[in-house]
Amino acid sequence: MIKVFHKLRTQLLADNKFSKYLLYAIGEIFLVVIGILIALQINTWNDQRNQRAKEVQYLKNIKKDLELNISHLDKFIHDRKSKIESAKIVLEYFEGKPLTNPELFFDNAVNIYTWKLFFQTNNTFQELVNTGDLALIQNDSIKNALLDLETLYNVMKAEEAHFRFDSEVTLYEPAYRTLDLNKLINNEQKGVKNKVEDFKSTLNDLKQKNGFVMALFEFGTIQKQLEQMKINSRKLIHLIDNEIN
Repeated sequence: MIKVFHKLRTQLLADNKFSKYLLYAIGEIFLVVIGILIALQINTWNDQRNQRAKEVQYLKNIKKDLELNISHLDKFIHDRKSKIESAKIVLEYFEGKPLTNPELFFDNAVNIYTWKLFFQTNNTFQELVNTGDLALIQNDSIKNALLDLETLYNVMKAEEAHFRFDSEVTLYEPAYRTLDLNKLINNEQKGVKNKVEDFKSTLNDLKQKNGFVMALFEFGTIQKQLEQMKINSRKLIHLIDNEIN
């Protein structure tokens, strides 16, 4: 094709047909420009297709993280409800209920002492942020929902940190002072019933009572935050499904 164009140009110049040559040259430039524009458009389409494929893969990974989180949230929500009920039971004894069943008191107190921190699975979101690929998410509703969920998680972690401090000061420290944990745990393991006298010092300790009060309050707050995280996660999954499909 190049040889044909070269021969045509040479022939036009040889025949002194400058005006026709000029038109031909303009036409050739036009064809070159069109070719460049087409190539650029093809590259743009390829880039957009690749970016969309990358975006969809990110969305699928986010959905997997959310589904895993919901499973974890269900467990923690159930656990928090259990600890809220335990705090209510324990506080009844601090308020004067006769301690006729020390085992019940001990089991519910231990349920609160052994609380755990919640950690969400957000590896994909962190990757988006760290690589700058968050801009790949074109759907603003999904992007905003991701950011809102992360904010809610951080708020919940701050509440956990608050209770962690409270529990160390008002639960663990007094328990180490007023309870013979070795005796209580050994009795529990051996099936020996603990005595009412083992808990008298604890029930007369205002600091420890306040610890259980804070457990009831803060577990209730954290519980609501966990439930809201679950609701937000389900909504986000719905948005992702609509976007992918």
